[in-house]
Amino acid sequence: MKQNQNRAAELEGVLRDGGVRVTRQRAAILKILATAEDHPDANELHRRAKEIDATVSLSTVYRTLSALQQQGVVHRHAFESATARFETADAPHHDHLIDIDTGAVIEFHSDKIERLQAEIAAELGYDLVRHRLELYCRKRKT
Repeated sequence: MKQNQNRAAELEGVLRDGGVRVTRQRAAILKILATAEDHPDANELHRRAKEIDATVSLSTVYRTLSALQQQGVVHRHAFESATARFETADAPHHDHLIDIDTGAVIEFHSDKIERLQAEIAAELGYDLVRHRLELYCRKRKT
């Protein structure tokens, strides 16, 4: 809980440092982002924020997300065939598996994949700087 409060406070600080006023509505959005364990889209963020403050508008959600993206503290994911999803940028590196039937986004980390990507880049004469891996999958029928 305290970690989520700290994360929300950090997001508020980023907005303030960027010259963005932190209103009651924006504070509600930041609280949702700080506690989200999934990758909500703007409409879902709006729905959750309205549970905290009924005056939150969808345009405020978009403006807040844009400001946070510009500061590099929120990642925007444009997963195939879906609306953009968002997550805070403070999580350790991870990749995503997307269930194409349900839209669920599952985070994972694989040392084996990380090593293989670095090896491939090196074999081609490059140093790996960053990467993003998205696996689009369907649950096996048992």
